[in-house]
Amino acid sequence: ATAQRILRITDIAQEPLQFLAPISGYGKAPLVSLEQAVEPLVPILPEVQSYAYAAKQRCENPADGLTQDESASIMLYTMGWEPLDECLYFVLNDTLRSSERRQKLKPWYLFIRLFLNALFRLPPLVKTAYR
Repeated sequence: ATAQRILRITDIAQEPLQFLAPISGYGKAPLVSLEQAVEPLVPILPEVQSYAYAAKQRCENPADGLTQDESASIMLYTMGWEPLDECLYFVLNDTLRSSERRQKLKPWYLFIRLFLNALFRLPPLVKTAYR
């Protein structure tokens, strides 16, 4: 668990040094349930449906005004599992850094649409964050 926490902070070394164009296309994807959003990811992340189910069970009554699916998409992104290279946040971040990301992101469109919709709907929070 400690190694995973360290990796989340130190994976900055994986950032490409060249400019990457903004991602596009996911905005045209429909807003669907978490189960539907992870379905295209199963070939990439074999365990994703099990973790999506667990995330959704933990988000039965979100207190932040989000839907259960939106809240669970955020939880799913933050979850870590073994092996690390089959963990959703790890694979998505790796895909976003890829030079072939336009093609590689297509199976992710439904999840990205749900996840970003959830993040944009979160209420603003004014706090001091220490790193």
